[in-house]
Amino acid sequence: MHKVELSYLLSPQRGKDALIRNPMMDILHAVSEQGSISKAAKALDFSYRHVWGALKDWEQTLGRSLIVWDKGQRARLTEFGEKLLWAERQAQARLAPQIEALRGDIERAFSTAFDDNAHVLTLFASHDAALSALRDQTSAHGLHLDIRFMGSVDAMAALNDGRCMMAGFHVRDQPARHSAAARNYRSLLKPGLHKLIGFAHRQQGLIVAKNNPLQIESLADLTQPSMRYVNRSEGTGTRVLLDDLLAEAGLTPSAIHGYDSQEPSHTAVAQAIASGAADAGLGIEAAAREKGLGFVPLVRERYHLVCLKSELPTPQVQALIRELQSDEWQTTLNQLPGYSGKQAESGKVLSLRALLPWWSYRKAKAA
Repeated sequence: MHKVELSYLLSPQRGKDALIRNPMMDILHAVSEQGSISKAAKALDFSYRHVWGALKDWEQTLGRSLIVWDKGQRARLTEFGEKLLWAERQAQARLAPQIEALRGDIERAFSTAFDDNAHVLTLFASHDAALSALRDQTSAHGLHLDIRFMGSVDAMAALNDGRCMMAGFHVRDQPARHSAAARNYRSLLKPGLHKLIGFAHRQQGLIVAKNNPLQIESLADLTQPSMRYVNRSEGTGTRVLLDDLLAEAGLTPSAIHGYDSQEPSHTAVAQAIASGAADAGLGIEAAAREKGLGFVPLVRERYHLVCLKSELPTPQVQALIRELQSDEWQTTLNQLPGYSGKQAESGKVLSLRALLPWWSYRKAKAA
């Protein structure tokens, strides 16, 4: 059975009919109506050579004859050609309402591209519940966030490779110079090249079963032989955070049963615990509350957005900054479990050196 592929054209105005056009069907219809290849070509404003070659190509592709090629006789369609035209008329008539609805949906989607007041911003970011809420809010105001969730390290690498306009990552306040966060992010961020934009404060902690039946209170409890931990993927900010917390607690990854497991998001971690596949996992409070699970808070962290300095004046970035500074966004953010925007200075351009004190510079020698 042959397959069907659909395509579309962008034009200032629609054609006279609402059909899905197909060049083979147009030629077959013209040959049937005109009675010759030359007259069909003239009616379609094609050359005889083009129409004749197209028909031969389609016959070879379909493995069937389309035209009765009797020299000196009126051109006519084969039975197969007639059946093709009949089947196409049936499909067009039956699917006309769906075709019209699809056409309208595509036109509405493309209307954004022709609207000078609408903007699209590509954002690669560590998984975060507040970003999903932000996307819903900004879309209603003409700013469309094309968000792709991935690990913080991968997101910033994508920013530096030019694959996105903005990246999202998270760290604790004033991370230490020799922390895992510093080792992972320092080489990806450059003062003078990147600009940091405040987004949100959020609570990270251990997601546990409802009512915390195992009485898990700290990372040390995860070292119990029967405890099953579910981890985030390598390169994610939450896994980097876990490495820092384990080091500070004097624990090694090998002491945690399940450290080598990998889940792609906070939601996936919460789902693993809700299904009974694991007992605990590091994640955001919003993911735990969404699944009706328990939550043991461990640390508050800043979620940052970062872009190249050269992109800061662009309409997309400026539109996002205005959204982040709006009262509407502050209200939305404060309603999410474990989030706040005031301390994170949402929408403010912040100092990389002040918030991420990882870089050291030689002091100039006195003259």
